Amino acid sequence: MRVLHLVQKPQLRGAEIFTSQLSHHINQSGHKASIAFVFPGSGELPYQTSFFHLNGKSKRRFNDIQAWRRLAQIIKEEKPDIIQANAGDTLKYAVFSKLLFRWKQPIVFRNASTISLYIKKGLVKKWNGFFFKHAAKIISVSNVSANDFAMVYPQYKHKITTIPIGIESQNSPEGSNSQLNPQSTYSYPTLAHVGGFTHEKNHTGLISIFEQLIQKHPSAKLHLVGDGPLRTKVEALVKEKNLQESVLFHGFQNNAMDYIRNADVLLLPSLIEGLPGVILEAFFCRTPVVAYNVGGIKEVVIPEQTGYLVPKGDEQEFVISVEKALHKGSKNSMIIDNAYQLVTSKYLNTQIAQEFLNVYTSVIAA
Repeated sequence: MRVLHLVQKPQLRGAEIFTSQLSHHINQSGHKASIAFVFPGSGELPYQTSFFHLNGKSKRRFNDIQAWRRLAQIIKEEKPDIIQANAGDTLKYAVFSKLLFRWKQPIVFRNASTISLYIKKGLVKKWNGFFFKHAAKIISVSNVSANDFAMVYPQYKHKITTIPIGIESQNSPEGSNSQLNPQSTYSYPTLAHVGGFTHEKNHTGLISIFEQLIQKHPSAKLHLVGDGPLRTKVEALVKEKNLQESVLFHGFQNNAMDYIRNADVLLLPSLIEGLPGVILEAFFCRTPVVAYNVGGIKEVVIPEQTGYLVPKGDEQEFVISVEKALHKGSKNSMIIDNAYQLVTSKYLNTQIAQEFLNVYTSVIAA
């Protein structure tokens, strides 16, 4: 089996990191996976594999014939069995290249979002439907994403399947979370958030939640790991609220799991999500999770069984749930154990890669 993955650019973001990990495990299993970057970039992905560059131009994405030709040439030389388009513009580039240069390999599209939030009706729906028509299979990251896709495009329901994101099993953290962070106590909680500074991640709401928590725990610290276009705005908000000593900005970190591992609670008040890998990483690190009930989060954060799930936008309930998650008792120990068992039994990338290979095999055989 030979697979060519299309991603937007070499950058350390969710879709690109997962694609790199997936390619690594496909290669480890005796198959061949490579990655083609649609647009230029300077990031380095965590695993080395065969890389190709289309050198596409984002301002010419609808008439980027040179990049479409480059993709066709790569396919001719590499002879992959499957082309997987991983979100963003990658499906458009794959479809345009296939139609113009007549290569035959089937296209699989990985859907990592809730498309009804940005594909609603009219020309936008028809335009995107044109590309989905040319996908042999649509792999959604969660059942919520899959059902949402089927609602928007019921004619493609038969193409949809669900395979979640996975995580790496290296550097397994042993013992309880309190052992991992012995300095942290209920009186001085260490809280963490990992994610890009975008509207979807809701850092403004997160600061509001933390502002309420710090009234009860004046020595609490909130560690923000990530970067993005709204970071400056959030830094200004923290300064305005005089929280500079309590809210720490770490920027993008290659070792984000270390911050999760050393936190008492991972906070995720996102407004939009597919199935965020950061939750699975917290489960693996034995760090309790408090999250808003959006996207596919409820498929892994089962209330008071594997974490704490809060109605979207309910900051008061979020604060209450963080208080529960901070309590070092038997109930939280049970939740942490359940979450760890869930992630190690269903969400390790070695298992996830095999699920992708099974889908590829079915597509080729069809």
